[in-house]
Amino acid sequence: MLDPRQLQALAAVAAEGSVARAAKRLGWSQPTVDYHLKALDHLVGAPLTVRGARGSSLTATGSLMLERGDEILALSERALADAREFAQVGRTKLRFGSFPTAAARLLPGIAARLGDVGIELDVMLEEIAPLVARVNQHTLDAALVYTASGYALPFRADVHTTTLLTDPLLLALPAGHPHAGRPSFDTDALLALEGDSWVFSATPGDTLDEVVLDAFARAGRRFEVAIRTDDYSVALGMVAAGMGVALIPQLAGNTVPEGAVLRPIDDARFAREIMLAAPAAGGGPAPAVRQLAEAVRRAVAALG
Repeated sequence: MLDPRQLQALAAVAAEGSVARAAKRLGWSQPTVDYHLKALDHLVGAPLTVRGARGSSLTATGSLMLERGDEILALSERALADAREFAQVGRTKLRFGSFPTAAARLLPGIAARLGDVGIELDVMLEEIAPLVARVNQHTLDAALVYTASGYALPFRADVHTTTLLTDPLLLALPAGHPHAGRPSFDTDALLALEGDSWVFSATPGDTLDEVVLDAFARAGRRFEVAIRTDDYSVALGMVAAGMGVALIPQLAGNTVPEGAVLRPIDDARFAREIMLAAPAAGGGPAPAVRQLAEAVRRAVAALG
């Protein structure tokens, strides 16, 4: 079985060009470096280093072993660092932000799973723009946000994002609408609704509104926005009352009031990408945030 010290010895010889300098680099004795190199040679069944008048160098087999060994050592160091830090996370609250529709469906499962591993959540529910600002300012440890393909959120370079779920957008129409009987809508059928009133977000610049506006603009079409609300249950209520049509994320369409119908849209652009955003720590998310990401994935899977 590989001993990490064997890989450390090989890496030090590769970096220093001699066993003596490798021993000095590692703070070991030269016989100790020799011992680990010979043990690694024995495991592989071939010499990994060759010695000459000017020092030591790696054979072709040694170079391959060094490449794989660097990966193993890096993973070992990360595992150790993660375990050390994870031992402390139960005494630390995670400042977590989410947009309301994700919180309504996912937060109970997320909180329960994190509670099992000793992580507490300090939750803030806001719309996307303030969540992005808080992550950029590092006043949140992580946040669930969404955007659509081709619509980048203005995160700083030090913010790490992980896409967790693609949430299709559904077209909500009054049950008595002339097109309510369609099983689905392609882009042309959607554009034919230019004569309808639309229900949009109350927050300026919402990505889902931009998807609709851009689709109509590309076709040279216009439509009227009659109602604005950030509450999808209110939007569905307005649709059921015959006051307009709206786009509703599938995640928010679990309860449809009588008088409204939801229809899928056959265009991949009409979907939102739900992602976890967190300021990177040491080149990647902190262990507690990785635990959060896993809890979110499991909560999403539990929704089916």
